[in-house]
Amino acid sequence: MKLNEFKPLELASTAHHLRASKLQGASELLTHDYALWQGKIEGLLKLLPNIPLFDLVVSSPPYNIGKEYEIPQTLEKYLQWQEQIIDELVPRLKPGGSLCWQVGTYVDDNQIWPLDIEFAPIFKRHGLQLRNRIVWHFGHGLHAQKRFSGRYEVVLWYTKTQSSKDKYTFNLDIVRVPAKYPGKKHFKGPNQGEFSGNPLGKNPEDVWNIPNVKGNHVEKTDHPCQFPVGLIERLVLSLTNPGDLVFDPFAGVASAGVAAALHARRFWGCELNSGYAKTGHKRLQETLDGTIRYRPHNKPVYDHTQSSLSRAPEGYKTEGRE
Repeated sequence: MKLNEFKPLELASTAHHLRASKLQGASELLTHDYALWQGKIEGLLKLLPNIPLFDLVVSSPPYNIGKEYEIPQTLEKYLQWQEQIIDELVPRLKPGGSLCWQVGTYVDDNQIWPLDIEFAPIFKRHGLQLRNRIVWHFGHGLHAQKRFSGRYEVVLWYTKTQSSKDKYTFNLDIVRVPAKYPGKKHFKGPNQGEFSGNPLGKNPEDVWNIPNVKGNHVEKTDHPCQFPVGLIERLVLSLTNPGDLVFDPFAGVASAGVAAALHARRFWGCELNSGYAKTGHKRLQETLDGTIRYRPHNKPVYDHTQSSLSRAPEGYKTEGRE
C-alpha cells in the first residue's frame, strides 16, 4: 500500500506487534494502520524511508532519572543520544506537522536541570517553530525534603514550519473547555447585552491540570512512569485530523496509540522493553475493540475537598505555621 492511498474511513481494526528480533522489515510496518515495533528506536529509524511520514510525533522520552527501564548516563551523553534520534525524526515529519516532546526534570545530587531548557537548542537547530510550552500540572508525586516538591512537567510543541505563511494543523474548537463565566455579556458596543464568550467554550490555555497515572488510576499498568491518555488525547485532537499518522518513538505502554485510535488516527510506536510492548499492544487492541478503560482529557479533576480525608484531625494546626 502506498502512503498516499490511505483512506481515513477504512482504518484497520487490528493492532500489530512487530519484533525487530524476528527480522521483520519496516516494509511490513508501512502496511499497517496500528503497529508497535519492539526494538531500539535507532534500529527502526534506519529501516524507515527517509521521507516525510508522520503528521504528529509525540513522546515522553526517558528522563535519565534512574527508572528501571533506563540506563543512567551523564546529562551530556543523554542529550547527545536524544539529539541523534531527533535528527532522524525531523526529516520524517511532514511539513506543517507537529512534534510534541514531553519532558520532566533531570536530578543529580539534589540539583535539577529542567529538560525542556536543555532540549530547546536541539529543536532550534532544526528550524522548528515553538508554538507552546505547555505546563502539565498534576497533583501527586514524590515529596522533596530539600526543595519544593515538583508537581509539573512540560510539553514542548513545535511545528515544522519556517514562516507565518506556512500552514499547520491546529483544531481549537474540538478541545475547548467550559468557560469560567459563560453568562458574561458585552457591557457596551454594538454587541451590548449579548453573550461575550464562545458558545463552544474557552481555549484550554497552556497550563493543563490532568491527573498523572498513580495508585488506583483507571489506566494504571506495570509501567512506573505511564503517560496519561488524556494528555496526549488533547494533542492528538488539536494537532491532527482523522486518518493522520501519529508516531511515538518511546511508546511505553502505548498511551499515545490509545489516544490516536480513540479518534481514528493511525499509530506507529516503538518500544524496547518486551513487557511494556506486550501491554501496549494489548491496550491498543482493546481501544480498537472499544473496551479500553481510560480517563478522557475533558473529565473534571476530582475536588479533594469533598473527601472526608481533607478534614484536619482535631488539634491539627493548618494555619499560621512559622
